[in-house]
Order: sequence, then structure tokens, then C-alpha cells
Amino acid sequence: MGQNDDSIRWHLTALGLATSGKAGARLAARLCIATTRQTILRRIMDLPDPPAEPVLFLGIDDFSFLRGRRFGTILVNLETRHVVDLLPDRKAETAASWMRQYPDLMAVSRDRGGDYAAAAKASAPQATQYAYRFHVMKNVGEALEGVLARHLAAHRRGRTEMVSATPLGGAPSKLPPKQSPKEALQSQSKREERLARYEQVVALRKLGFSQAAIGKQVGVAHSTVSRWLSSGTFPEQQPRPRKMKLDSHLPYLRERWEAGCHNIAQLHRELVDAGSTLSYRLVHKQLARYLSEGRKNPHRPASLPRPPVLARQAAFLFLRQPENLSAEEQATVLLLRQFHPDVDLAYDLVQQFRKMLDERRGEYLETWLAQVKQSNIPELRSLAAGIEKDKEAVRAGLTWWINNGVVEGHVTKLKLIKRQGCGRAGFPLLRKRVLHTL
Repeated sequence: MGQNDDSIRWHLTALGLATSGKAGARLAARLCIATTRQTILRRIMDLPDPPAEPVLFLGIDDFSFLRGRRFGTILVNLETRHVVDLLPDRKAETAASWMRQYPDLMAVSRDRGGDYAAAAKASAPQATQYAYRFHVMKNVGEALEGVLARHLAAHRRGRTEMVSATPLGGAPSKLPPKQSPKEALQSQSKREERLARYEQVVALRKLGFSQAAIGKQVGVAHSTVSRWLSSGTFPEQQPRPRKMKLDSHLPYLRERWEAGCHNIAQLHRELVDAGSTLSYRLVHKQLARYLSEGRKNPHRPASLPRPPVLARQAAFLFLRQPENLSAEEQATVLLLRQFHPDVDLAYDLVQQFRKMLDERRGEYLETWLAQVKQSNIPELRSLAAGIEKDKEAVRAGLTWWINNGVVEGHVTKLKLIKRQGCGRAGFPLLRKRVLHTL
């Protein structure tokens, strides 16, 4: 290609940093550069660390080598937005040893974990610690989800007890067949024709004709003429009852229901095991109809017990600004707040905290904590106790601009670099690629 050796080596290094060793070797072959994966990896590992830069505002967070089991630490200069180093674990001693190299640290932005807090306190006591607002709000959401899960479970148990006391009805009422608009129009036309024949039969009878003569004249059977005349009024034709697919299984379901099995999913599984092809949705819908049509209690529920939303979905609605909710979501929030006074109070407290976070009003944290302590909501009181132990960092995080958003972005980029190695690259190579990322 007419390039000198230094230029080729530089290109090989750039290929390795951008794509990893094996993919870099394949791309180099396409570019007519003869090399191997080992050569590219050697070029990356020979790179010197970037020159040290002064760090005043540090963002620190963990990342996983093996999800939930083994972690490392990423450190970012929040002013330059550059990754300054990677550490092979997230131990407090390792992070503290690194921080001692920067005696001018003014701020450390971190998560709510105790390791990084202990490291900053031990090695950089002069630095202000900032709890990352995302993690604080995540803690609030988890506590709120616990509150809602408890009350939604109580609501579900109450509804289940009400339905459990309701026996399945006897023989269900037969529903008329469903008709399309076209079929309904045809039915109406046939009725009008039948009514005209009835009126003709009545008129001929008044004129003295016999029933046999009327039948021949109108075009209906003698028995029909006799029945119409004896009825004294136009006999409406009753629609043929629509059978339900669950009807043949109803005796078995009634027996199981009265034996105490009120789990619709279990009943459906038993029907399937017996050879039925009915879907769970159909079984659920028709059992709900039988419950609502029983003869003993006319006020039975029209549907089986089901909470309006799951606890996690409800927590998400409670955390959002009311003006950003749709009309349906606002109605759901209103319904949930009526479950119990504690749920209503939890909503007010969470909205106060969200507003405090959005408006950077960390000076109100003490007042908010006092309100939570006065409540009888154990999940929120536990949250407040945890915040008390880290109150200064949380207050600082709710007040100043400093946050770990840029660190989270670098963690996402790090995951991509790590996965390019297909699990074969070790920490030293990962560190080089992150520090020299293109």
C-alpha cells in the first residue's frame, strides 16, 4: 500500500481499539494489511496510559464483568467528561487507594452504596460527596412499590374472598345469537313478512273462511293457522339460543369451584389435561358470566377480581408529574389513592420529593424526612432511615448540578467494548481500550 511501518502500526492499533483483535484482523485483511489478532492485541497493550490530568470533580460507579457476581469500577472526570481510569473491583480499599493520588479532589459523585462513600471519606475527606439523583429516586420508587404492593395485595384478597363466597350459578340463561347489521336487517324483513301473513290470516277468518282455506290462500300450514288464531296476538318468533362453549364443562367446574378451587388458571389447566381446547381467556370470561348470573345473589360481580394495575406500574404513575398523565392514568391514580389513607399520603410525600428533586430544593429535605417519620408507612420510614445515614450526600445531590449522568453514558459504552471481546479479553485489555477509546 506504500505506507511505512509506523503508519501501518498506527492503523493496526486504531483498528484494534475500534473493533477488538479478531474483528480488527478480519478488517485489516479486507484493507490488504497482513496481520494477526495477536499482533493487534500486542499493539494495544503496548500503548502507554494517557497523561494524568487534574481531577477536581470525580464521578465513580461500578460495572459488571459477570452480572450480579463480579464488578469493576469506572472513574470519570466530570469537568472534561473523560474516563480517567478503570479499577478491577469495587472494593472501598481499591477506590480509596486511587483517590489518594488526587489530593485536590473537591467533589465525588457516587451511588448510594457504602463502599464508595467509605472510600471517599477515608481518602478525600476534604471532598463533598454527592448522591446521584437517579439512585435516590430509584430508592424512593422501590419503597413506594412496596407500599403499593402491600395495599394492592389486600385489595386483591378482599375481592377474592367476595368471589370465593359466590357459588357458580345453576343453568345459565341462554343468550340470543350475535347478529351483524346485515343479518339484523334480514331478520327484521322476515318478521314484517310474517306479521303481514298473520294479519291476512286474521282478516280472512273474520270473513268466515275455514282454517284449511286460509292455509291454502296464505301459503302456511293448517297447524300454523290454528296456532296463530288461538294465540289471540302476533306470536313473536323466539331466537334460537346461543350455546356457550363452556356449557358442557360447567358441571365439573361447578363441582371444583364448590370444593374450594377458585384459581381460574388451575381450572383451565385441568380442562386442557382432560382434552379441552378452550383458551384461558374464554374460560375466564364465561366463568365471570356465570358468577354474575347466579340465582342466589343478584349483586354478584360482573368480573373476576383483578387489580387496576401492578405495583410496579402503579409506582411509575405515582412518580410522574400529574400533568403528564393521560386521563385514563389520572383516573387510575385517583382510584389507587382511595384504597387506603396510607396510599393517599404516600402519593403526596412522593410528589413532594419529586418536586424537590426537579427544582433542586435540597434545603427542604429535613422537613420532608420529618413528615415521613410522622407517618405510619413502614416502607417510607425505612427509606427515611437510610437517607438519614447519608443525608449530607443526598442533600448535596438534590441541590447542586453535579450528577453521574456522564458516568452512566461511559458505562454503556464500556459494555459495548467489553462484549466485542466475546468474554475472552481480560481486564488489562479492557482498561486499555476504554482509556484509549476513539
